[in-house]
Amino acid sequence: MYDPAQLRTFLAVSQTLSFTQAADRLGVRQSTVSQQVRKLEAAVGRQLFARDTHGVELTEDGEAMLGFARSILEANERAASWFRGTRLRGRLRFGASEDFVVTRLPEILEGFRRDHPEVDLELTVELSGTLHERLEAGKLDLVLAKRSEERPGGQLVWRDRLVWIGAERLRLDPDRPLPLIVFPPPGLTRARALDVLERHGRSWRIVCTSGSLNGLVAAARAGLGVMAHTHGLIPPGLAPVPERAGLPDLGPVDFVLLYGKRRQDGASHAAAERLAAAILAGPVPRSERFRAEDRYI
Repeated sequence: MYDPAQLRTFLAVSQTLSFTQAADRLGVRQSTVSQQVRKLEAAVGRQLFARDTHGVELTEDGEAMLGFARSILEANERAASWFRGTRLRGRLRFGASEDFVVTRLPEILEGFRRDHPEVDLELTVELSGTLHERLEAGKLDLVLAKRSEERPGGQLVWRDRLVWIGAERLRLDPDRPLPLIVFPPPGLTRARALDVLERHGRSWRIVCTSGSLNGLVAAARAGLGVMAHTHGLIPPGLAPVPERAGLPDLGPVDFVLLYGKRRQDGASHAAAERLAAAILAGPVPRSERFRAEDRYI
């Protein structure tokens, strides 16, 4: 028998690779997180995390525990819902950025629909900047999007880094403006890319603008230019631009959950909390992670 609280703590650390950020997510002290992890490691008799001065990484046994922990928590939630005798109802307006939708989010949403069939789930897929605006306008109940520097709140789901990507055969001329493939405003990756290039004095020109990730990817695969993208979500057929190209570092990116204004019936907020819990317990892309001391550039 494994303590669900310890399993939730384990998942929080595994997704952030930071005891500090896991504590922030769970609303507890870092010492509590460390204690919960030690108790779980004692229960399984294996080391789940490798810790050193450079950061935290999952061990092989920790990777194995990921699947077990999710299965145990999902079964625990289904049992609790059954014996509570309460069924979620109402309308849930959920917004997600397109780059996260192409990962495991469909699987999470399928499980949510199966467990809560009486919730009317409306999915909006948009640019992160647009999702922030719609949330503030009261048009969404829950959002999974990139954290905005202007809107620093939200519950951390996953931290990664932005990188320059393009076709492997692409060759960049350092003496010519950098050909850019970008989302239209208010795309957050667009704003970050342009700001970084301006601050480093690197000239650029936009060769493709599209509100669709598929459109941007097609342009990049055709060799039209480079685009800023999350490292853990690089589409097939594209690769990080080599360091020898001399492009400036784009810095970290956080994917966060944000709640909208609570509606009078309260049903949407209850459904939003349940979906948020499923997302936090679910898998996230594996990538090079940033540690707690990292900040936006």
